[in-house]
Amino acid sequence: MANLRVVELKAFVPATDYARSKQFYRDLGFTMASEGGGVAYFHAGTASFLLQDGSAASAEPLVLHLLVENVDDWHRAIREQQIPQRYQVRLGEIRSQPWRMRDFELEDPSGVLWLIAQNVD
Repeated sequence: MANLRVVELKAFVPATDYARSKQFYRDLGFTMASEGGGVAYFHAGTASFLLQDGSAASAEPLVLHLLVENVDDWHRAIREQQIPQRYQVRLGEIRSQPWRMRDFELEDPSGVLWLIAQNVD
């Protein structure tokens, strides 16, 4: 049986002044847990988001980050349901990221980009 349980959903928040925005969110009480590739992960309690350097995000669509327990099962389920063909959307391949995650991209019919990811130990 496929494991399609969701762990977390985070939004990518664009920042036109990345350094200043990072400090702003720290001053608001958020903790910056990691940073790399122009993206910083912030959290406070159960709330979290990904701050994205605006120079890279300015022309991008809305991006949502969905953390799941098993990225392989999610990718397989989307393929088996023929979601890309039925909705004429793009489904990326699973990638290993340097920040200890495996993820893939799925674009929705309106151009919203979903990064579906799993933490890797």
